[in-house]
Amino acid sequence: MMQLTDEQFDQLITDAMNELPQEYITGLNNVVIVQADEPTPEQVIKMKLDNQHVLLGLYEGVPLTERSGGMTMLPDKITLFKHSIVRVVDNEIQLREQIKRTLWHEIAHYYGLNHSHIDKLQA
Repeated sequence: MMQLTDEQFDQLITDAMNELPQEYITGLNNVVIVQADEPTPEQVIKMKLDNQHVLLGLYEGVPLTERSGGMTMLPDKITLFKHSIVRVVDNEIQLREQIKRTLWHEIAHYYGLNHSHIDKLQA
């Protein structure tokens, strides 16, 4: 497994944000993007994960498509899981691409896109 500091991982997330279509990045409102080594036990339960699945990222919040006007909301949160991502890649090029793909996937959830819609946009 590749060794990666939190600072290096954070820089790769920043790099990915700079490479994604900026209209989606600038449209993020009241969203915090964080990193964690692994999902918490609560996140594992919430996502109904088993030993056959790896959680690379997670969007927690209310998608834009489900909000009603004037609602005061806590910040939405996108978490990228460093150890999970590092486990599924073999080199730095794959690492960069996986971070970008995972970040885009979670940002798409913020915009209310479901998995089949996200997959079509990534193709």
